[in-house]
Amino acid sequence: MSTHTAFPAEFAAKYKAAGYWQDKPLTDILFDQAAANPEQIAIIDASQVPAQQFSYLQLAEQVDKLAAFFSQQGLQAQDTAIVQLPNGQLFYTIYFALLKIGVLPVNALFNHNKKELDNYLEQLKPKLVIYSNAHKLFQTTEYLDQVKQNYQDTICFNDQELQQYLTQDSEFSLAKKAVLNPDAVAFYQLSGGSTGTPKLIPRTHNDYFYSVRQSIEVCQWSSATRYLLTLPAAHNFSLSSPGALGVFMAGGTLVIASDPSPTSCFPLIEKYQVNWTALVPPALLLWLDAAKRQRNKLANLQYIQVGGAKLNPNVAERVEPELGITLQQVFGMAEGLVNYTRLDDDEWTRLNTQGKPMSDLDEVKIVDVNGAEVGTGEVGLLTTRGPYTFRGYYNAPSANQQAFDQDGFYCSGDLVKQTASGHLIVVGREKEQINRGGEKIDAQEIENELLSHPDVQNVALISIDDALLGEKSCAIIVSRSDLLTPVAIRKYLRVQGVADYKIPDQIKFVDELPLTAVGKIDKRTLRLRCL
Repeated sequence: MSTHTAFPAEFAAKYKAAGYWQDKPLTDILFDQAAANPEQIAIIDASQVPAQQFSYLQLAEQVDKLAAFFSQQGLQAQDTAIVQLPNGQLFYTIYFALLKIGVLPVNALFNHNKKELDNYLEQLKPKLVIYSNAHKLFQTTEYLDQVKQNYQDTICFNDQELQQYLTQDSEFSLAKKAVLNPDAVAFYQLSGGSTGTPKLIPRTHNDYFYSVRQSIEVCQWSSATRYLLTLPAAHNFSLSSPGALGVFMAGGTLVIASDPSPTSCFPLIEKYQVNWTALVPPALLLWLDAAKRQRNKLANLQYIQVGGAKLNPNVAERVEPELGITLQQVFGMAEGLVNYTRLDDDEWTRLNTQGKPMSDLDEVKIVDVNGAEVGTGEVGLLTTRGPYTFRGYYNAPSANQQAFDQDGFYCSGDLVKQTASGHLIVVGREKEQINRGGEKIDAQEIENELLSHPDVQNVALISIDDALLGEKSCAIIVSRSDLLTPVAIRKYLRVQGVADYKIPDQIKFVDELPLTAVGKIDKRTLRLRCL
């Protein structure tokens, strides 16, 4: 039933001949470890009170039990599912159980609401929906009743029902493992755009397995890796870069936090000897402030990945001395391409670039508006293709026509420049420009200037409608000081040499900035608030 665009045969053959695609199903990530290291702790779920631990064997047994249960409900290979759960061990049990019987899930982020879920339901018409009563949409039966009425063949379970089934000491027959085609779709990822409804990204067993395996190699993960999950489990960054799947493939231990706050995470780092984690920039700023008082709790932490949005260089230069760790910048996308700074990169590269492609078969072209490649160090649009970059959104021909060139290169919409070493520096997004009476303002440029002010903790520059100019700019600032004023901000920017037309027309102060489900600043919400 899938309408995804497959990799061209000649490319698939090349990736297999190079040994990058190994024709292994994603379920091997877990079951190989369960066979080789059954007693090793796979998950410490500290989002639960008390925390729960699961060995690789225990996790595999739960997957088998749930896969059998799903099969008994009539679910079959190529059926689709929508799963929306908070972070926890159950997310991974369900993920692997569905993969085992060949059901194709989309893992909705927990912050997604009716608009997004309606869209996924309409696209996939799933046989299975798994939800949580902890989500506000399901705290009454109204929306669930609507789903059951509109999709009468859909089976619905909440997380408590499935968790209760797994804790029962009942006999079950092992589900027959589906014959999985490694070139076929395994599940759907979500596009990371902060506006509009995310599109569905088909990920195959071969391309995703390679993405995880190559990420492990770049990050040098092993069974000694103890990774703290702070970001949404469904997000590509925390699932595969190297993320939870990387932990399982390497035979390490995944520690699940309830949220990314220092209050939640610092004690877990200390208690469970966490040595790796991943953050988005807004959470990193909170960690930097908290570390002034509690750095001793971070003694075991060696590496922090930062991605999801560009890390400001002024913030980046604080990370290593203030947290006592090595910074790894990550610039990736659910559509495929992942860039990492390497652990042995020099300091300038670690602090000022967002990494370089992780595979030698990643093809990157940086082009101008006419599609011509630009020179080294020149800003252009990032386009890419490679062994783990998809070839088309699910059932979205018009979007695909815009997103791909005639050679199959995906245009990410990111404005970047490439150094002589191949590292990428993200400059902004193609559509994150403010057109102020014909003068173009790059939002990220002004945000970076504002973040260099010692009293500015976080900031977003957005466009607001203007009858005369078309658009004006508005800076929305989280301040460290009650004394900071718009006059002081404008004076500071002028001292920095910022052109007059780039100085924000409006400046507002807020206690915090709204975030999308993946931790990016939600500029769409900010614009709605400013109407």
